[in-house]
Amino acid sequence: MAEADAIRRYYATDRNLRIHEETQAKYAVPNIDFVRWTLDTIDWTGAEVILDIGAGRGSHYACLIQEQPDITYFALDLSPNLLLNHPCAADRLALGDAMRLPFSDDSFDIVMANHMLYHLADIDGGLAEIKRVLKPDGRVLAATDSLQTTPELQVLIRRAIVLLSKNGARVNPPTLPCDGFALENGTRILARHFYAVVRHDLPSQLIFDDVEPVLEYLDSMRELRQGGLPDDVSWDDMMLIMRQQMTQLLQLLGKLEINLAVGALVASDCGGFIGDFVARDHVDAAN
Repeated sequence: MAEADAIRRYYATDRNLRIHEETQAKYAVPNIDFVRWTLDTIDWTGAEVILDIGAGRGSHYACLIQEQPDITYFALDLSPNLLLNHPCAADRLALGDAMRLPFSDDSFDIVMANHMLYHLADIDGGLAEIKRVLKPDGRVLAATDSLQTTPELQVLIRRAIVLLSKNGARVNPPTLPCDGFALENGTRILARHFYAVVRHDLPSQLIFDDVEPVLEYLDSMRELRQGGLPDDVSWDDMMLIMRQQMTQLLQLLGKLEINLAVGALVASDCGGFIGDFVARDHVDAAN
């Protein structure tokens, strides 16, 4: 329940998503539009019927509709405040739970579940529901992070905990939001539901010459990460130590480099290029 409440607070407004998106747009090297890159992992025909689960502010819709104006798009999110800012027509927006999708069986060619599956208490149950609304040759597109993303932040958080907690040396840093469904374990989870899963990786860096945007970026994750701190460490105290560490590193190195490891998983039983693979596999088996 505490975790569900934290997720609701995180998405109560678009502030945290906006900071995350703006930080990557301004400081990522190479400067690649991650949303567009994610969408490019799908071979679009332009006639797909799409469900975007956890659609948020509609960043994927805004990009997709520019390139595929003839798609039929529906969006679902649990946050009414985020849907208020979604650019899609209101009759294509649904306020609802990914565990109980308000759509008929075999309705969609593609279901997008980007950076949201790790929030589900029952990921397998959520994927079963996604598969229910997918057409037999439908595809799932799920962007997520790697378990190895932002290792520099993890090290600094660990050091802050060691300094602040009486048990710091024996306490791990707060888990990453993506731990339940990352590129690594997400591939295995999807494979329990679909015949084929393809993993696409996009490594990059965030490079800062000032401490403030790094701290703002980290603080935007507060609701999702502070619950993992030891009982005797507050988020605000940790952030004070983080500021000190980052300031020293910036003075020493002249810049702060944080490695990002993100990507997208595409899964299907026989859709898209996976269909060609399935056909060849059946021919090989017959021979």
